[in-house]
Amino acid sequence: MGSESNDGVRHADRDAEQLRSLGYASNFDRTMSKWENFSLGFTFLSPVVGVYSVFASGLAAGGPPMFWSYLLVGLFQLQVCLVLGEVVSQYPISGGLYSWARRLVGKRWSWMTGWVYAWALCVTISAVATGAAPFVAQVFGLDLSHGVLTVVAVAMIFATTTLNLSGTRLLARVAMFGFACELIGAVAVGGYLLLFARHQPFGVLFDSMGARIDGHYLPAFAASAVSAMYCYYGFEACGDVAEETPNASRMIPKAMRLTIYVGGGAAMFVCLALILAEPDLAVVMSGRDRNPVSTTLIAALGMQGFKAVVLVILVSFASALVSLQAAASRLLFAYGRDRMIFGSRFLSSLSPRTRVPAGALLVAGFVPALISLCGLWLRNVIATAISFAAIGIYLAFQMVILGALIARARGWRPSGPFSLGRWGWPVNIIALVYGIGAIGDMAWPRNPQDSWYSNYAMIVTTTGVLALGILYMAIGKLYDRGNAPAGDAPRTIVRLTIEGQF
Repeated sequence: MGSESNDGVRHADRDAEQLRSLGYASNFDRTMSKWENFSLGFTFLSPVVGVYSVFASGLAAGGPPMFWSYLLVGLFQLQVCLVLGEVVSQYPISGGLYSWARRLVGKRWSWMTGWVYAWALCVTISAVATGAAPFVAQVFGLDLSHGVLTVVAVAMIFATTTLNLSGTRLLARVAMFGFACELIGAVAVGGYLLLFARHQPFGVLFDSMGARIDGHYLPAFAASAVSAMYCYYGFEACGDVAEETPNASRMIPKAMRLTIYVGGGAAMFVCLALILAEPDLAVVMSGRDRNPVSTTLIAALGMQGFKAVVLVILVSFASALVSLQAAASRLLFAYGRDRMIFGSRFLSSLSPRTRVPAGALLVAGFVPALISLCGLWLRNVIATAISFAAIGIYLAFQMVILGALIARARGWRPSGPFSLGRWGWPVNIIALVYGIGAIGDMAWPRNPQDSWYSNYAMIVTTTGVLALGILYMAIGKLYDRGNAPAGDAPRTIVRLTIEGQF
């Protein structure tokens, strides 16, 4: 027992010394295990929420072969994960994408990365709460009016903010509980559908069932792949809490990869089960059944079984909200600690009792709640703004991926415990090419019959967020206030080589 205690002290000392060498001191509660860290990323990714939310649109766009997009997107996102794993292994600092962009390129680049990622997370929190509201209303027998659903969404944000304020240990336990419920639910429901409620042969996975765009299937498949893209982010959240995870340089890259493997596998399994258990694919393809997930589950499990699944979905939504807020608050904390934004002192303050960034958590709850409340009066505008959620996170990913490529060109050689070695360049290039293609696929206007602000929603919102960020950055020049290290990745390897430590 004493040996384990001594090992823990030595690990803590090494973690603290590593962080000091990177220019920071941390008062976070560093008690989150690898499995708890992984669970945070898994519940952020939330395969059940992701698949159930976009299954109908993906199937209608590309037919049953849309299943293969989950495999392809997962393989490409793994390349993104590997590059980010290299970076966090060398720079295990709270704030994730913002902190990594700062060390790879510099202050201005990281400021814009953080700006885009912060808004994407806040909008995603609002979107997840809004998506969960109908399930909550069903369970408690509430009216499904827009006003009631908005109030429910805001109440969920308030509840998860309160949970996050309770400390890192509770966050870790909620993440583990959410992971266990979601994975067991996905395996149990998917397994039952495949064993006892299958209506389609496996060969249907190669039958497009007439899905075409301008007479060709490839554009239809690309459109359906967007649904898979919504299910493969969240692994970066493992790095957002780097200063709360012991031996973070080794543990977080492993947790990130595990999130892709397990989360992606669960998403594929659920998607496969839903396709093969669908009684009438033609009805879904035609758009006559707008909620095929509920139709399939009720037909297979009955109303009582469906209600049990709804409870699992609610746990998945709630744990996803907790994880999203944790990621957003650590980003805002890192922004504030580096004095990169208005209200830096408030955002970078840690609660003396729970050792979590209380100010940042309050902002990460208030802003999404305000976005949700605006939907009471500006429903179409809010729906358009929410479309920025996924593309904003992908854009922030690619700013770090491009930053890593720029750093490599300047001489950076990753020196953390996890490194791709000679595969670094090709994996980095593949990740960048894929990311640019994914962003283009998500933003591509495919509904000319819709209003312009709906058809071009992602382009409009992304342009607006970037324009406001550039304007704020140019006027405020907040990126120049802090003295934390920036753009030092290429120089670090030179220093380490000279000192004979590489």
